[in-house]
Amino acid sequence: MRILHFADLHLGVENYNAGINPETGLSLRLHDFLSALDEVVDYALNNDVDLVLFCGDAYKSREPSPTHQREFARRIWKLASSGISVFLLTGNHDLPNAIGRATTVEIFKTLSISNVIVGNTIGTYRIDTKNGTIQVVALPWARRSAILSRESTRNLSAEDVNKELESRLTGLLQDEIAGLDATIPAILAAHVTLANAKYGSERGMIMGSDYRLLQSVVANPAFDYVALGHIHKKQLLGQNPPVVYAGSLQRIDFSEVDDDKGFYIVDIDKARKVHFDFVPVKARRFLTINIELGGQEVSPTETVLKIISGYDLADAIVRVQISMPERLAKDIDDSAVRKVLKGAFHIASVSRDVSRERRPRLSGLSPEGLQPLDALKAYYEAKKPALDVDLLMEYGRRMLEESQDKG
Repeated sequence: MRILHFADLHLGVENYNAGINPETGLSLRLHDFLSALDEVVDYALNNDVDLVLFCGDAYKSREPSPTHQREFARRIWKLASSGISVFLLTGNHDLPNAIGRATTVEIFKTLSISNVIVGNTIGTYRIDTKNGTIQVVALPWARRSAILSRESTRNLSAEDVNKELESRLTGLLQDEIAGLDATIPAILAAHVTLANAKYGSERGMIMGSDYRLLQSVVANPAFDYVALGHIHKKQLLGQNPPVVYAGSLQRIDFSEVDDDKGFYIVDIDKARKVHFDFVPVKARRFLTINIELGGQEVSPTETVLKIISGYDLADAIVRVQISMPERLAKDIDDSAVRKVLKGAFHIASVSRDVSRERRPRLSGLSPEGLQPLDALKAYYEAKKPALDVDLLMEYGRRMLEESQDKG
């Protein structure tokens, strides 16, 4: 049996957008996310995948636009209509703002679309695929009000509420594990933060305070594989069973410059041995160009342009950070810098870090006790001009004498 595990699509993230595609009317940044999803769909269709397991957060917004919903539904339908089972887990960004409203993926359940299963409550789902049956234990993002009563949390701090929620979820998960059929492969699909996970760009998208579960709670030997969503950095946290965050499909900001983006392919053979591999997608590049000017540059702008020209800017979201002494700040031509960056997908910023220079002082000398020529000589010795100091001193002496004669 072959399972494709991915998560955290976040359709609707359109920061660093470079414009509108004239053919579709959609933002180019939205196309980034849809193209990554297309890679998931095409892989599943062309590589004998039995089950596509999506572990939550289809959209950025809890109330996605009709356009975003349409584009997501088109691709889910393409999978389902080809005979591939699709399991959609509810993440925190899929939950509505008020009790009673539908989740963003609930429409698939309402319409009873063949081969599409929605996991919006804690429970065990038996799914019949082309190559056999599999059990998926769903642990969607928990709404506190659905798990804990208002009375039980009335006098608790936010931290204590999270602890109570973690305890309750642990018990509910244990109940599901106890009911599993040991003869059938089982997977846990969870949208959750594990205490030992390394955060990614989701830090800036967290809605409220996260509760956290211990890895030991989910890494139960009853599971053949633990598929996780919510954390955007892909990571393997355990081997027996494999405990895996697939990560997000696209880079969202500069904190993810070095993060690989993609999905996991999981193969479970008849002996219940599990093999899994990460499959990367073509995620948009983020590039930071750091330039440090030391103050000796004859033409600071030309130096900056030359350094930028050494980078591959094609299709990248680029930011330039220039460090320089204060006296060079006025010599940087921003328009020229932005012109050389035109090959990039989007210019995020061109920023300057200007350091204020300390003026040389006439160490050990009192200005009140200096004769004019002595003061001039001390000044030249401190500044170290490129011209002949003796010649400059001669000019200074003549000017002083002329002013005295006129006086």
